[in-house]
Amino acid sequence: MGLTNEKSFIAGNWKMFKTIPEAVELVEALKAKSDEFEGAEVVVIPPYPALHAVSEALGSSSIQTGAQNLFWETQGAFTGEVSGPMLKAAGCRYVVIGHSERRRYFGENDSTVNKKIKAALEHGLVPIMCIGETKEEREKDKTIQKVETQILRGLDGVGTDEFSGIILAYEPIWAIGTGLTATPEQAQEVHAFIRNKLSDIYGQETATYAIILYGGSVKPGNTFSLLKEKDINGALVGGASLEAGSFSEIVKESIKAYREK
Repeated sequence: MGLTNEKSFIAGNWKMFKTIPEAVELVEALKAKSDEFEGAEVVVIPPYPALHAVSEALGSSSIQTGAQNLFWETQGAFTGEVSGPMLKAAGCRYVVIGHSERRRYFGENDSTVNKKIKAALEHGLVPIMCIGETKEEREKDKTIQKVETQILRGLDGVGTDEFSGIILAYEPIWAIGTGLTATPEQAQEVHAFIRNKLSDIYGQETATYAIILYGGSVKPGNTFSLLKEKDINGALVGGASLEAGSFSEIVKESIKAYREK
């Protein structure tokens, strides 16, 4: 058995925020609160330049480090790209793959996501694979179709044993950075579909233990209601992860929600 969802999983994606000194200051503040994080797997995902400094600052803390992207080749003439071994050497355990902003602004698609998933697994990193629909797709009732296609193409050729080391994150694109959030019922509906699709592909046991995160304007005030839903195992947090107080509250609310499931 690989990863399991027996506790909540909260990852803070800092996107293109925080210089190295600012990043270290933030994780020092989080470290001071980490005694309150028992019952959750907590990951911070800073920009590339801060990865090593953040990992060093976290030291033996329970808080883990992740990266926002990786390239599928191990090395070579790929200016501006970063490989799996480089991320490992910088102290990363996790890596986000296929975030909607990468798809929207940098031309990533299901094919490149698939190659990056396989590269991450090859180098011992845990991929957090992002999927989700646009506002237009939701309005046209194409959410399930879009999510299913992304799952099938993104995980093409990934076996059951390999999938047990992958995390999925459902992030409705219309809810990212907009202040809009899927209702707990909307999010649960898609998460349940994802888990059922995983059961079709990998079997019920693997699907039961799969970690499926919700991402999209997650805040301290909506964490509890989202994570109380049966198939939501955690959150991929954006803006609210940039401040130690709000991120810590999200972690604590997630632990409380898990205890009441």
